[in-house]
Amino acid sequence: QVQLVEAGGGLVQPGGSMRLSCAASGLNFIAYRMNWYRQAPGKERELVAGIASAVGTANYADSVKGRFTISRDNAKYTVYLQMDSLKPEDTAVYYCNADWMYGRRTYWGQGTQVTVSS
Repeated sequence: QVQLVEAGGGLVQPGGSMRLSCAASGLNFIAYRMNWYRQAPGKERELVAGIASAVGTANYADSVKGRFTISRDNAKYTVYLQMDSLKPEDTAVYYCNADWMYGRRTYWGQGTQVTVSS
């Protein structure tokens, strides 16, 4: 059974930092591209950042470039999202996603709330 368990959400002030983690189990981690999505109230879910496996090539949404950093530890089956210079518009539920690189198979975590507010 595949599980993606996010941790690290909460309340942070504008300009602050927060790190999210997502621990995966039940899958061959290196065969999956790992992504972070977010969904704000009344908005569609959007891709925030993604990272390939062995090479570690990352991509980011324009809105978070230069502020967020995605990384992965293949030995720990964990992906991270370091979020710096947070803005109120970053407030959303953040979801971890595992997307199989060889076909149409994808898994989601339960989501973690990030609230940026003073």
